[in-house]
Amino acid sequence: MSKPRQLSFRRLLMTRILLLSVPVLLIGEIVIFKKARYTQLDTARQNLTENAILKGEKILDTVASLKANLSSASQTEVMRSGSILNVQLFMNLLEQNLPKQIECIQFSDLAINQVVASTCGDEPLDEESLKNRGTNLTSSSERVGMENNIQIRVIVPPKVYIKSLRNKERGTQNKLQLILTSPVYDNTGNIRYLLSIQSELQQKVKDIPGLLTGSTVVISDNGTILAHPIPQRIGTNIAQHSDASRLKKIVRNAIAGKQDSLQFFFEKQGEELLAGYTAIPSPIPNTTNQKWVILDVITLDNALYGLKAIKIILVVLTIVLIGTCVLVSLYIARYLANPLEQLRDYALNIHSSSQTQPVPQNFHIREFNQLAQAIDRMVERLKVWAEEIENSWQDAKTANQVKSQFLATTSHELRNPLNVIINCVRVVREDLCDNREEELEFLQRADETAIHLLAIINDLLDISKIEAGKLSVFLEHIDLRQILKDVINLQSVNIQQKGLHLNIPEFSAPMLVKADPQKFKQVLINVIGNATKFTEEGSITISVEIERQNQLTSQPQVIIKIKDTGIGIESNQQQKLFRPYVMVEGSTNRKFEGTGLGLAISRNLMELMEGTINLESTGINQGTTATIILPLVDIPLLPMPQELPIIKELVLDSQNDTVARNKGKKQKKETEKINVVNINPIQDFPESKQTEKNQLQPEALNQLDGESNTISNVNHKVISSL
Repeated sequence: MSKPRQLSFRRLLMTRILLLSVPVLLIGEIVIFKKARYTQLDTARQNLTENAILKGEKILDTVASLKANLSSASQTEVMRSGSILNVQLFMNLLEQNLPKQIECIQFSDLAINQVVASTCGDEPLDEESLKNRGTNLTSSSERVGMENNIQIRVIVPPKVYIKSLRNKERGTQNKLQLILTSPVYDNTGNIRYLLSIQSELQQKVKDIPGLLTGSTVVISDNGTILAHPIPQRIGTNIAQHSDASRLKKIVRNAIAGKQDSLQFFFEKQGEELLAGYTAIPSPIPNTTNQKWVILDVITLDNALYGLKAIKIILVVLTIVLIGTCVLVSLYIARYLANPLEQLRDYALNIHSSSQTQPVPQNFHIREFNQLAQAIDRMVERLKVWAEEIENSWQDAKTANQVKSQFLATTSHELRNPLNVIINCVRVVREDLCDNREEELEFLQRADETAIHLLAIINDLLDISKIEAGKLSVFLEHIDLRQILKDVINLQSVNIQQKGLHLNIPEFSAPMLVKADPQKFKQVLINVIGNATKFTEEGSITISVEIERQNQLTSQPQVIIKIKDTGIGIESNQQQKLFRPYVMVEGSTNRKFEGTGLGLAISRNLMELMEGTINLESTGINQGTTATIILPLVDIPLLPMPQELPIIKELVLDSQNDTVARNKGKKQKKETEKINVVNINPIQDFPESKQTEKNQLQPEALNQLDGESNTISNVNHKVISSL
């Protein structure tokens, strides 16, 4: 029985490599060629669009420059004098100094309706304007078509052909030309002369293969071709051409404000063209709503000119790569077949060895498979171990970061309330109070601060939810007056200890906002606490104003500003303060404590309450202003009055202070106590009344009867700081 024909492993490997590599190589070359064509075409589109935009801007700039030059020339004394000889000399000099696109300058006398000085012959450039102005020499501005008394008229070739001194046979050909005419007033203020110039707006570009700057085509918004590289098409309408639909699409898109490129034909059997287009306002007077469409046009072959060289390179590269593939296949086949051939030789001589090895059959090599499986299992185990180590490392880093964040946040958020408690306790402990009632007042304040501190501790778990977007707030209608008074009472001890002046507004009516009371109070504590901490001397001013509507919203807003005279901050460092764990570096605040969490937490809380918070400072040692904005609740839209909390205030004088406090406690706090902070100690009290501490007199509402509650007068009394 004959054995089946067998192929050598080396030859089989080589043929398989070639069968795989050569088709992939050819497919890759085709993809590269198509990609190169697309890239080159896209580059051409972008360049043409940019060139069209630049050409449009150049036309507008040229018209503006021509108007400026013409206006300046018409106002010179030489022109106003009307001396023909001097005017001619001035025009010759002007022609040398003006840009080269100005082809002709003429000076016409309206008294005789003739050209009296010219650089390009005696035929009038603007015969129509000359006739119109000659009918009335006394009018100064009625006959001008635009501001600066300058008229502009487009020359549609080949209707006008003017000889120029610079070019003896210089015609309009395919160039876009304008005639600008300006009146010249004599010494009596009447129009006596006309100064006209003829200028081209664009020059013909040489048709160089591969140059991505094409010819300029200008089309008016009604479809009339004003400029074209082929003179026969100038003055025609795009509807007359074979590819009118695409041309109309270009005009329509350009007028709509689009700046793009498009392929089209001017003739059915002509070359395919590629054009970038844009639109500019018509420079002609009295056409403010009209536009010119500027096209930068080249042939598609010219746009893809570089593709020919790429095609040649790809062909040569393909041949070289195929030859290289053959050589590499021979090398790889030899390199991979050697181990198998050695195994074969070893298998042939296995009988002479004491070791027994499995015999490979055909090209199914069990040793290679086992080795691959072993390596694969080893790599998988290494990957699992590496992933476990990486996960453990990430978990450790995350845990450390969470611990640091928690400690920093806790130390920052607990510091201010703890300081208040410590200060209140020390005032009582050092026996700085006048009587028992004042001691109870400070103890009451410490108790309230401790309760607030407990609320902050309960809320610390919510701080970690801010970045995760899981923090929730409970919005309700609250009186801004009450919140401000509570916060100021909490911060008043620190303010008094530093000898700062606190200025607050007087509220004449309730000011209701929609916010979370605890979260909003936390924001105010952070802001006022920062103002106190970073202000060594001076004052802290709290102002509240109502903005009914602005450009961003029609809903009324309340704006709270906390302005201090502290160390300030540079403008380029202000936004950094709203990042977590960030404090501005510098010698001015190294002595101040804090983790930099306060403002970051405040901004997130304000965003959750549909408000904003910003920080402004003019510089170092210039103070800082914090602005808090919240939507103001419109009172007519609120529920019935009985559903709203009633703020009760009790007005006490210095003589009945103790009696009223004791009576209030016995009546189970019938009236709610509201602390009032100082407004301006210097203004309200003379220096002779200053003592070693500041007494804070409470204010409250008197309950008149069971059916109605009215707000009584609020007496503010401030004694100098400790």
